[in-house]
Amino acid sequence: MKNNHNGENRIAIEFCKKKLQSPFILTSGPLCYGAEGMIKGHQAGAGAVVTKTIRLGPAVNPIGHIARFSQNSLINTEKWADIPFEQWCETEIPLTVAAGATVIASVGHTLKEAKVIAAEVEKAGSHMIELVSYREETLLPMLDFVKARVSIPVICKLSGNWNDPIESAKKCIEHGADGICAIDSIGPVLKIDIHKARPVMFGNDGYGWLTGEAMRPIALRIVAEIAMRFPDYKNIYGSGGIMSAENALEYVMAGAIGAGVCSVGILKGVGVIRRLNDELIKLLDRLGYPDIQSAYRSALANFPQTEKIRHYDFHFDPFKADGSPKCIQCKRCEQVCCYDARRLEFPAMHVDAERCRDCGMCIDICPTAALTGTWAEQTEYERDKAALSADFDREMRAC
Repeated sequence: MKNNHNGENRIAIEFCKKKLQSPFILTSGPLCYGAEGMIKGHQAGAGAVVTKTIRLGPAVNPIGHIARFSQNSLINTEKWADIPFEQWCETEIPLTVAAGATVIASVGHTLKEAKVIAAEVEKAGSHMIELVSYREETLLPMLDFVKARVSIPVICKLSGNWNDPIESAKKCIEHGADGICAIDSIGPVLKIDIHKARPVMFGNDGYGWLTGEAMRPIALRIVAEIAMRFPDYKNIYGSGGIMSAENALEYVMAGAIGAGVCSVGILKGVGVIRRLNDELIKLLDRLGYPDIQSAYRSALANFPQTEKIRHYDFHFDPFKADGSPKCIQCKRCEQVCCYDARRLEFPAMHVDAERCRDCGMCIDICPTAALTGTWAEQTEYERDKAALSADFDREMRAC
């Protein structure tokens, strides 16, 4: 990937004191099965590549261990790397480093394994180590041991399945983690093949783990909470459901400097990273940001401190400035109105203010922004409602 002043260097980032060519980090998974896959990711424009999780023994996966869960989400029962850790250290990591990639070695899942593997992946040329475990109580001893014995940065990968990932992040930071990845896959989850009346996964129990778009709101919320709680801690990369440049920018605005991708590469090919980089540059232009750093954490100051109890002033623009139609008459705004408060009779839009509950769904679903809305000035009645709502919320929390 070529850098130039007006293009790709605008999306270059620094993570754990390492300059990365883009914020997209190809995370641990099938695409990083070995040097060949990781080099493809690097050549497609990934800022860093993360090995499949290296353990003392190679994994043996059941047949049928990855399937589509929905349009942009996957279910899997895939395990860790299926080649020996010695091969990673002797061949796969050195080859990937020699190709110019920034390599993050994923090491799991126990202290016993970290004791053997961590120093070896450093010797092999890894630029960072990412520790991953099924349990928080295992991760912290792994972190303590590895930090004391390697000189490269150590990242902790958090799980959204843990009771309190934010508290887990706090402990990792206190124990010296150089970086945080939030989050690992969500689960266990289940998908049934209705034609065969059986689970689609063939692990021990038929369950699997969820990745892709369906988990993005969970991961994004965890990233934002970590960033708000630890404003001086910068080395966070978000992972979960990044399918577009817009999704990546969400994570950046919420507090992650890097954006982990995996499912999108499986579904669309690893070359999609090249397109994501190009689209991210165009998106920054469209939104008026000179570079990715300018958008970093920009959303955090705008999180509401209290509920917004208002009503919308709706604005409907059926035509563009040149006179061509802006509204495409799809009538989605009508279809999604649960209260039958809206009627489109092009070029007029009618709203029954008595029926409308100001949910905002009609605005959000409009594909051309012909329908927009601004917050009206808060009335005294709305101020009273907001105060009552806040009192009720406090009472419920006290319970």
